[in-house]
Amino acid sequence: MKALVIAGGFGLEHVRAADVPTPEPQPGEVLVRVRAASLNYRDLLIAKGAYNPKLAFPRVLGSDCAGEVVALGAGASRWKVGDRVCPCFFSNWDDGPIPPDAGKGTFGSDRDGVFAEFVCVREGALVRVPDHLSYEEAATLPCAAVTAWNALVTAEVGAASSVLLQGTGGVSLFGLQCAKALGARAFITSGSDEKLSRALALGADAGTNYRTNPDWDKWARQQSGGAGVDVVLEVGGAGTLERSLRAVRTGGHVALIGVLAGGAAFNPMLVLMKAVRVQGVFVGSRAHFEALNAVLTRDTLRPVIDRAFPLAEGSAALRHMEAGAHFGKVVLTV
Repeated sequence: MKALVIAGGFGLEHVRAADVPTPEPQPGEVLVRVRAASLNYRDLLIAKGAYNPKLAFPRVLGSDCAGEVVALGAGASRWKVGDRVCPCFFSNWDDGPIPPDAGKGTFGSDRDGVFAEFVCVREGALVRVPDHLSYEEAATLPCAAVTAWNALVTAEVGAASSVLLQGTGGVSLFGLQCAKALGARAFITSGSDEKLSRALALGADAGTNYRTNPDWDKWARQQSGGAGVDVVLEVGGAGTLERSLRAVRTGGHVALIGVLAGGAAFNPMLVLMKAVRVQGVFVGSRAHFEALNAVLTRDTLRPVIDRAFPLAEGSAALRHMEAGAHFGKVVLTV
């Protein structure tokens, strides 16, 4: 089968389409014919050696995909051939608190990933694709959408809540759509006025350009009546965390999701003085995924896709994402 593989060293120049053996489902597994996959910032970090420096080569990349069941391993009974499914990001986190070994065995890092024509998945680590979504749309859900949903429900976002979203990547746009579905007010930042206009069209209540308005924390407090927002989805990491803590209200919640803005010195005094809850969010469980899909189905919400590339052009897709010009998710068609 064809797959997108990194081999011979780190760097996007080492990412290429290659022929690899087609996997066979083991007991309790199903074989999924991948129809579409989507990129995450994690994939870029893996390819560059910043995520798992001990990565074994060659490695099939990718964690997020959607496809159809084509074969069942011995004892597998949850699914039937032809079912449209998505693998969960974590194959061993079904529900409840995150298990200590959740990060072991993830696709595209500890084991071969899903940027391939076929993938074997534990039958309990699959969810059904909502009927109204295409394979390309469904492929965007397992990491970014589940992360945003987990962050919002953990922060107990509801109709009286205000949420600040950073940028217009996959997690932030899913956060916008889900926050509005939960009845919250949603404020968003971007370095592009054009992207802000698109975010407002998606339902954002207000937006600001952080390049022309670097004091976006003050802006967020103004939008929320001066007290600060209830929740911030923090995707920048150390480089933006201090401003997020200034933007959030006393006793508010910062969902720490990403590291896009790089490292910077961080003073924890604001966490203490404002009694802010800073919660790390590492994707989510199968139960989170199923609850998300129920809301997507209820409101017929559709993921925002920036651009689709053929699987063979996966390296170009990664470079497109690296450039940061995308709005929403970057997809591979398989």
